[in-house]
Amino acid sequence: MKQLLKKQGVKIIEKYGNDKERFLKDIMNLMVPIEGGSIELRDYININKWLSSDYTLSDPGSGSNRKVITWTETIKPFYVMKYPVTQHLYHFVLTKEEVEPTVRDLPITEVSWLDSLVFCNELSRILGRTECYTITTESENTIYNEKANGFRLLTDAEWQYACKAGTTGYRYARIDQIAWYQQNSNRSAQQFGKLLPNPWGLYDMVGNVWEWCWDLYDTKRYGNYRVFRGGSWAEVENNCGSTVRRKSMPDFKIDDLGFRIALTKS
Repeated sequence: MKQLLKKQGVKIIEKYGNDKERFLKDIMNLMVPIEGGSIELRDYININKWLSSDYTLSDPGSGSNRKVITWTETIKPFYVMKYPVTQHLYHFVLTKEEVEPTVRDLPITEVSWLDSLVFCNELSRILGRTECYTITTESENTIYNEKANGFRLLTDAEWQYACKAGTTGYRYARIDQIAWYQQNSNRSAQQFGKLLPNPWGLYDMVGNVWEWCWDLYDTKRYGNYRVFRGGSWAEVENNCGSTVRRKSMPDFKIDDLGFRIALTKS
């Protein structure tokens, strides 16, 4: 089996060879242009800590010690991949090897925030683009070069803006139409693109796997914790939506957490 997979990996590499333009074209065919705009974000805070995010259908905390804060972010035009990064793409970029056919179209999981930055930089290098990230041992000191034309993570605000896609509710359609979650996922991540996309043509924004974002959560209370969004196959219905937000350490890995990539429009 290992020998077979090695041969398959060679075939994939041979498909592109040194033809970066062809590889870039194939990648860009997966990138959806998003026009600029603005988005209101919200979270809950009390004296001791930030509560676990903006749930519309569940109500964390008690009214006496909970404060809702809102803020508005301006979104510049950008591109976002219509699917989460897959096992196939992740391993092709970082190891140049094919994965087993049964998992190639599943979202990549068990990847940290740091892993996702390494992938973005490597994909940028392969395609002759400027790397977006200068990665340091202290993740809070990792630098994002906003002028770079390489691949990157979405910001927290970009993610919510792209997920809602002009809609106003917690989800853009009935959950069973758009999301893999605890009730329909058979306890595992599912192949990308099997359910309905949102109005902007993006699949699996809600459910299937949580998606890392660039942003620090709250440095005063949580240090270098980073944001991830959207819910997953392991979550109950209430925890899968366009405004749900969680956070963890930048080296955290789990089987329902992946990422999606973006490009800044030049």
